[in-house]
Amino acid sequence: MQTFDHIILGSGQATGTLLGKLIPTGDTITVIEGGKVGGSCVNYGCTPTKTLVASAKAIHQASRGEFFGFETGDIKINYARIRERMNEIRNGSSNGLTNWMESTPNVSLIRGWGTFENENTIRVGDELVQGKHIYVNVGTSSFVPPITGLEDVDWIDNSGLLDLEEVPENLVIIGGGYIGVEFAQVFRRFGADVTLIQRDDQLMPREDADVANEIQKALEEEGVNIILNANTEKVSKKGNGIELDLDVNGKPQTVEGSHLLLAIGRRPNTKGLNLEKAGIETNERGYITVDDYCKTSAENVFAVGDVNGKGAFTHTSVNDAEIVLDYLFDGDRSLSQRTQVYGLFTDPPLGRVGMSEKETIASGRKVLKATRTMTRISRAKEMGETKGFVKLLVDAETDQFLGASILGVGGDEIINMFATAIQAGMTWKEYRKTVLVHPTVSELMPWTLDALKPIE
Repeated sequence: MQTFDHIILGSGQATGTLLGKLIPTGDTITVIEGGKVGGSCVNYGCTPTKTLVASAKAIHQASRGEFFGFETGDIKINYARIRERMNEIRNGSSNGLTNWMESTPNVSLIRGWGTFENENTIRVGDELVQGKHIYVNVGTSSFVPPITGLEDVDWIDNSGLLDLEEVPENLVIIGGGYIGVEFAQVFRRFGADVTLIQRDDQLMPREDADVANEIQKALEEEGVNIILNANTEKVSKKGNGIELDLDVNGKPQTVEGSHLLLAIGRRPNTKGLNLEKAGIETNERGYITVDDYCKTSAENVFAVGDVNGKGAFTHTSVNDAEIVLDYLFDGDRSLSQRTQVYGLFTDPPLGRVGMSEKETIASGRKVLKATRTMTRISRAKEMGETKGFVKLLVDAETDQFLGASILGVGGDEIINMFATAIQAGMTWKEYRKTVLVHPTVSELMPWTLDALKPIE
């Protein structure tokens, strides 16, 4: 049996962060990975999808030539080149992480799926490895809903969609969350007919209605067919494609497509880990239970990344690793200190931090709100990017920011300013004094605060 100072189960983004601090100590480390090195972000998530978003954006901008004052002629989609570019980037990232681990003397990369034998021992096939510290970083997988007939048709999840060599003729997407919404716009811009089916009465139910409605409007203007309040009752084959029987507001409706994408949510990859042998507890949804420092119920075992249910993003996975490293090396970071921030990479993009408006209302606080449409921001008009709006939320008693939604050009970058302000406990009055570069979209953020009014 091999013994290591550190065993990392899985190679998602938290793993690279852990290695960056653990390697210089000289401790022995092994990383166990049964799939593609790099996890979902590198292989099926952020890296490939944002590469597609960029291609789709360029195609869309080219189609607006008349608006900007030039002619492009007919735009032809070279999807083979789009995929080639995507694969160059994601494979480069995966290979780079692999080469780093394999070329580092105190790191061993073991290929295979690991399961617990006890709280300090992992089995990989016929091999047993023992570690002083173990880090579970196995991520999540697409949730497969119990829809009648689903087992009899060919369906794809986000990873399967990226593996298609041709643009679907008619893409049907079940799920109006972030994954479904992003793919709907991207593949519509690539030339597919797209139908998006959402069970709730708005897209992205976690968001405020004004935000979701504005994104829906943008998608529909580009030709995405969106069906809300729709339950998928049955799926069946029809010719070379699929047919879905829906219940839409109590009325039957049929939708046909060439491809079916399931984008309903994620589930933790905890089945098959034999967590019970290590005394590692999970919650009712299968996520590993952790404390404020990502420690599990087993001694010296940590759970980082999506598998602990404390975040569903690459940046939260990386921060989990930073929290664990602080715990090991006398730092002071913890999960309870984290400000939730994320982006939706539609066009226009959405940046969100802190509380939504509906969350502030439910909290019972006295809240001030200020909004500004992108049509009132000069730089947005100059760029021809006037869709969306800004919404800032402030605690009326402490003057501190509670949340912000930036739906518009640059929103995915601008939101980081507000994440910094919230983390630092800055008041809106101090932020209002900040001088920002002109001409930019972000320079109007302090001015937006002049319109603060109580939420009624």
